[in-house]
Amino acid sequence: MLNLSFFKPFKYLLTCYLILNLLLRLVFVFHPITTSSFTFMEWCKMFSIGAVNDFFVFILSYALFGLYYLFLSNSKYTKPWGYIIFGSLVALLIYIVFFNTILNEYGGSIPEIAQAFLAIKVFCFGICLFFPRNRLQIRQVIYFFSLALFSLLLIQNTVSEYFFWNEFGLRYNFIAVDYLVYTNTVIGNILESYPVVPLFIGVGVLTLTMAVFIYRKTYKNLRKLMNFPSKLLCSISYLLLVFLAIYSLPKLSNLENASNVFTNEIQANGTYKFYQAFNHSELDYFKFFPVLSEDKMVSILRDDYPGYKGKSLLRSISSDSLELKKNVVLITIESLSADFMSYYGNEKQLTPFLDSLAQQSLFFTNTYATGNRTVRGLEAVTLSIPPSPGESVVKRKDNKNKFSTANVFKQKGYQVKYLYGGDAYFDNMQEFFSHNNFDIVDKSSFTPEEISFKNIWGVCDEDMYLKAIQVMNQEYQSGVPFFNHIMTVSNHRPYTYPANKIDIDPQSKSRDGGVKYTDYALKQFFKQAQKQAWFAHTVFVIVSDHCASSAGKTELPLDKYRIPAMIYAPGFISPQQNATLISQIDLMPTLFGLLNFDYSSKFYGQDVLKPSYSPRAFIATYQDMGFISNNMLTILSPTQKIQQFHFESTNPQEVKIPLTAVKTIDQQQVDRATAYYQSIAEQLKKKYYQQLP
Repeated sequence: MLNLSFFKPFKYLLTCYLILNLLLRLVFVFHPITTSSFTFMEWCKMFSIGAVNDFFVFILSYALFGLYYLFLSNSKYTKPWGYIIFGSLVALLIYIVFFNTILNEYGGSIPEIAQAFLAIKVFCFGICLFFPRNRLQIRQVIYFFSLALFSLLLIQNTVSEYFFWNEFGLRYNFIAVDYLVYTNTVIGNILESYPVVPLFIGVGVLTLTMAVFIYRKTYKNLRKLMNFPSKLLCSISYLLLVFLAIYSLPKLSNLENASNVFTNEIQANGTYKFYQAFNHSELDYFKFFPVLSEDKMVSILRDDYPGYKGKSLLRSISSDSLELKKNVVLITIESLSADFMSYYGNEKQLTPFLDSLAQQSLFFTNTYATGNRTVRGLEAVTLSIPPSPGESVVKRKDNKNKFSTANVFKQKGYQVKYLYGGDAYFDNMQEFFSHNNFDIVDKSSFTPEEISFKNIWGVCDEDMYLKAIQVMNQEYQSGVPFFNHIMTVSNHRPYTYPANKIDIDPQSKSRDGGVKYTDYALKQFFKQAQKQAWFAHTVFVIVSDHCASSAGKTELPLDKYRIPAMIYAPGFISPQQNATLISQIDLMPTLFGLLNFDYSSKFYGQDVLKPSYSPRAFIATYQDMGFISNNMLTILSPTQKIQQFHFESTNPQEVKIPLTAVKTIDQQQVDRATAYYQSIAEQLKKKYYQQLP
C-alpha cells in the first residue's frame, strides 16, 4: 500500500496559509489607507482569484519543506554510506568556516547563516548516525523544528505584508526588493518604529500554536517512513502541481486589470508580486509602452524645444543680463507632502516656519513630484528629466556621467557637494553622485562630537544643518561659489528626533511629529545661516523629494504627488505665489534662469518663468507613466494600456483632486505624453544623455 504522508503536512500548512491570506485581505479592505469601496463583483474577484493565487504560490513555497520530507530515510545511515555522508558534511563545514568561499562574496550575514545551518545539519546527522536507538526522538524534534520554521515564515510574511501595506497601500513592489538589499537599515527602522517586543511575542505564540497543531496531526507518520514507490509517486504528483503553478501564476497576474488599483493589489499575492518586482527592476519602454514614429515624436517635442532634431535636446540657453554667481543651496525634504502646509489646508500648524518662508519666497504652489521614492526625486532635481519605467536612474547600473545640474555649476566654476545625514551607500546615492561631479558629505564625515541624535536613517536634521554650515563656511573662505544639495532624513519612519524640541513627544513616533521637527530644524538652520557672511550672496531652493503617501483609488492620485517648492533669496527674489502647473524637473532650470546663466542644456526641465513655457507635469510609479496637461491626466502603462482622467479644479489649494475617467481618449494628449516618455527612454538607452565634454 502506498504511503502518501508527504501530502499530510501539505494539507494542514496550506489550510493555515489560506486562512492567513483571507484574514490579510480583509484587513486590507478595511484599512484606513484603502480609500475605496468595492462592488460585489470586486469582492468576489479579490477573494476567489486571490485564493487561487495563494494556492499556487504555496505549492512553490512548499518545495523546501517537501524536499526535507522526501529525504527522510533510515537507509542513509547504514554502513558505509552513513560514515561517508557524515565525513563529507564535516569536510564541507570545515571548508566554509575556515576558507574563503563564494558565500563570502555576498557579505552580510549570509556566511554565518550558512555555517550555522550546516553545523546544525552535521550535529543532527551525527546524533542519528551514532545513536540509532534515539533516532526517532531526534527525528521528531527536527520535524517539529522544521514545521515551526516553515510556520514562522508564513506568519512573518503575513505580518510583513501588513506593515508594507500600512506604509504604502500596496503589495510588495520594487521598494520591498530594495528593503531586502538594505536589510540592516530596514531592520533597524522596524526596531525603532514599532513595538517589536509584543509584536515578536505575538508572532512567536502564533507560530508555536500552528506548529504544535500540525505536529500533533502528522507526527505519527515518522514511525513508518515512505518507501521508494511512495516517494516516486509523491514527487511526480508534486512536480505536476509545480508546473501547473508556474504556468498559472502569470496568467492570473494578467487578471489584475480592474480600474480600481486597490482591487488589483488585494487580489494579488504579495510573494508573487515580490518575485515580479525582483525580476523587473527596469522595464523596456519600447516593449511595453506605446511608441510613435521618430518623426512624429520629434515634431511634438519641437513645440517645447525649438530646434530639436532628435537624439539629445542639446541647445543653448542664453540671457540678456549679467550672470549672477550666487551660492546655491538646494534642500530636498524627505516625504513632505504639500498638504502638511497650512497653505494647502492643514490646520495642525505642523510647518509654521515653512509656511512663513513660503510667504517670503517665489512659491510655486502647483508643483508635482515625479515619483514616490527619494531616488526619483533626486533624479528629477539632479538630472532634470521625466521619470522612466522601472527604477530611477540613481539606482541603475548605467547612472554615471549623466548631464546634470553639477555639469552646469562646474562649468561656471562652482564647488559642488551632496550632503546627506545618513549613509550615502543607501539607495546607490554614493555611486550616483560621486560619478556625476558631486563631492559627498554623509554620516561617515561626522565626528562623534558632531552627532547629538541619530536613528537608523542617520543623524537628525539639526546635526546635518550644522555640518552644512560648517562646510559652507569653509567653502566661502576659498572665495569660490558653491552649490550644495542637502537631503534631509528626519521626516521618515520611525519619526524619532531629539527630545524637548517641539510639542510632540518623540516617543509617540508619529508622522506629525516627524514633519513638525523637520520644520523646526529648518528654522534653526536659517537662524544660523543668517549669521554667516555668505548668506546675503546665497539662493535657497526648498522642495520635497516626494509625498508622504502615494496610495489612492487610481494608479496615480494627483493630490498624492503635489509637493511644496520655493526659491528664497531676500533682497534678490521678490516674494510671489506662482500657481503655474510645473514639474519637479523644472525647478533647477528656473533657478538658472533667475541667475541669468548662459549654458548648453540637455535638460527636459524648463524655465517656467519664460513666456514660452507650456505648463505640464510628470508623475509616475515604477510602471505607470503619468502626464498632466490641460486639466487632464494621461497614464501610459505596460501592455500598451492607456487611461485618461479629467479633473475640474485648477486651484492649487484644493485638498483632494477628484479624477473622472474620460469617455473619449484625447489622442493629442496621449501623443504628447508618449513623445516625452519615449524620448527619455531612448536617450537613456542610447546614452544621449551623457554629460558634455
